[in-house]
Amino acid sequence: MRGLGRVFNVVPAASGVHIPLKNASAVSFITYEDDGTTIATIKESIDGASEQALDCDVYPHKAPGVGGTWTAMAEQDDTLALGADTTNDCMVFTVDASQLSAGFNCVEVTVDGGICIAVLHDLTVQRKPANLARNVV
Repeated sequence: MRGLGRVFNVVPAASGVHIPLKNASAVSFITYEDDGTTIATIKESIDGASEQALDCDVYPHKAPGVGGTWTAMAEQDDTLALGADTTNDCMVFTVDASQLSAGFNCVEVTVDGGICIAVLHDLTVQRKPANLARNVV
């Protein structure tokens, strides 16, 4: 078995969807700005309902979208702003399942522009890609 299903699962269009962490220990979000700015807002929910801001340390990093050195960004509460950085147009950050509030099981990231991809990783159950659990609510 290759990486998909054994190590990770992917949500290619992740902005504004609730991603359950029932079958993964963490989810990393990769954003790429295509309009000059990216602001990512992070929320948690219970099966896609009762959402609230997720205020946790996610240790974001930024880099050029065509490859380059990752640079640590300052923590910005439940909203991460890449800003008008002309060099670094890609951002990545991870939310661990253990960072969710008691009873909450989903993460939602909404970006105001650009691309947002989610990679669920540290899967708790390995499956063939065709048998992966639903990755959005």
